[in-house]
Amino acid sequence: MEPLDPARPRPTAAGPLALAYMALIVYASLYPFGEWRDQGIVPWAFLWAPLPRWWTGFDVTANVFGYGPLGFLLALAALRSGRGVRGIVMLTLCAVLLSLILEALQSYLPVRVPSNVDLALNSAGAVLGAALAYVLERLGGVAHWARLRERWFIDDSRGALVLLALWPMALLFPVAVPFGLGQVLERLEDSVAELLEGTPFVDWLPVRAAELLPLAPGTQLLCVALGVLVPCLVGYSIARHGRLRVGMALGALVVGSMVTGLSSALSYGPVHAWEWLTLPVRVGLALGMLLAALTLRLPRRACAALALVVVVLHLNLLNEASTSAYFWQTLQTWEQGRFIRFHGLVQWLGWLWPFGALAYLLLRVSRRERVAPRASA
Repeated sequence: MEPLDPARPRPTAAGPLALAYMALIVYASLYPFGEWRDQGIVPWAFLWAPLPRWWTGFDVTANVFGYGPLGFLLALAALRSGRGVRGIVMLTLCAVLLSLILEALQSYLPVRVPSNVDLALNSAGAVLGAALAYVLERLGGVAHWARLRERWFIDDSRGALVLLALWPMALLFPVAVPFGLGQVLERLEDSVAELLEGTPFVDWLPVRAAELLPLAPGTQLLCVALGVLVPCLVGYSIARHGRLRVGMALGALVVGSMVTGLSSALSYGPVHAWEWLTLPVRVGLALGMLLAALTLRLPRRACAALALVVVVLHLNLLNEASTSAYFWQTLQTWEQGRFIRFHGLVQWLGWLWPFGALAYLLLRVSRRERVAPRASA
């Protein structure tokens, strides 16, 4: 294999991941987007305000670790693009500027309080993340990952790697059916009806002939199977070796189950972490692994095409069913209670991840796969 040249720009998933993470930070920092008001002070007045008298270890941890991954990803993108230390400094300053802008905008929101301490902690997190990326690069960690990526995945694997990296985070947001990402139709209809209430346009909304019904156990089983099969097929579409495909399938099962258990523990308490593993769910996971095993030897392009079909079928099954009142109560806990910041980081991922997968898979299937030349011994 040709040795890596650190000065030569290379495709990297760090850039798209950094942009996605920045969007989630913006959402988490400005949520909820309502009741903006002008307090009659300049938005940057918090910079010279007295230090807050009360703070907790959680606040410090959340602010530092919230911006740490952003600094790491931006620095990694700079290193992989050949910009070196200057690029790291410039992109880290962009992360600090983002924090400054968001803190200033919080002065217009009634439930958010801008803080110079938050700005300092966010900046420190970004600097620490960038420093970690630089140290790993100096120790050879970035080059080692690049070699592993070239050995394990095809060249055009960036989009799929971003999707696979975001999938566990998307599963953290509560879902009515385990692994059932993208069940948004019912909530979207309610939101649009509420938005158009009192206007002539409300009469334009379609009226259902019958109310949506909860999923039957058999359909729930199928949704679980399809939900765990999707990341397997996405991974298959970029993997170079069959053994890596086996590891991806087992990883999807283990990581998906652990994250779903964590989500359940956050929602209902640690003693209820595994109550989602009902009989239909267990059979669905087994069926999903069976389907993953049967598709192990499919060509990469066929895996992408099959994943596209599976995502469409999964979304159709989920959005033709209603969610329970108990599930809506859980969402209220996340959206208005103690998970308000955490909710902002994962809600949109849970809703939009399947649609991002659809867009990627459509592009992947529609273009011809490039065949890399055989490396000399």
